[in-house]
Amino acid sequence: MRLRFLLPLLLVVPAFSQSEQPGSRIRVQVNEVIVPVTVVDERNRYVSDLEAKDFRISDEGREQAIQFFTRESNQPVVVGFLMDMSNHTRLHWKTYQEAAIELVLALLPGDKRYSGYLISYGNDAELLVNTSHDPEKIVDKIRKMKPGGGSSLFDAIHLACTSRALIQGEPYEPRRILIVIGDGHDNASKKSLEEVLEVAQRNLVTIHAISTVAFGFNSDGESNLTRLAEETGGRVEYPLQKLYQNVSGYLSTPSDEGNYAYKVG
Repeated sequence: MRLRFLLPLLLVVPAFSQSEQPGSRIRVQVNEVIVPVTVVDERNRYVSDLEAKDFRISDEGREQAIQFFTRESNQPVVVGFLMDMSNHTRLHWKTYQEAAIELVLALLPGDKRYSGYLISYGNDAELLVNTSHDPEKIVDKIRKMKPGGGSSLFDAIHLACTSRALIQGEPYEPRRILIVIGDGHDNASKKSLEEVLEVAQRNLVTIHAISTVAFGFNSDGESNLTRLAEETGGRVEYPLQKLYQNVSGYLSTPSDEGNYAYKVG
């Protein structure tokens, strides 16, 4: 079986730092690096039965001993749905409105382990529905949304990653996933791509993207979606490329992500 690793994100955990003295330098020794990993086979199916012995970690070509390994099968999952409300989404808005609703219902099945929230991003990023186990709260809001304006994608991601209130109430630290539904274009954010990548990696947030770019049309934002997904352990889906075959058949792919994750360090 050929395994393909979705590009992992790294969280550097400092072991200690020297006390700061006037005019002195602060030094940090890194003892542990946590690597969230998702593994799929050659048919793009998730692999869920791996052990620590199945992994190899190297640093600048030198193999490192694995000190920490866990399979995140029972971890609570909090999903943030980030929906593009810019003028770019008008052409296929109804299609993606319904697809987003189906996605919400698939990822929030009523199990208390799964909760979600909704953020829209147009000229500004706005939290529309706070974290809830009830998918109907999000579905109802999506049905009332209307696109128009600019795109503040990076600000929306920053809001999702830094708002601790969105994950409070869980018995322990949940797995955090963002689903970006849009074309990756940004013309209104105060934050930059590099800033939000850093904050997502630091907070162990996995970003998936459902691209609204029509088949045959290259968006300037496509590279943004690719970097956001690949550098946080997620992936980008392009459902419009098979719009007439099955517009929502792709939706089951991200829903498995929270259940087939490992952490290696």
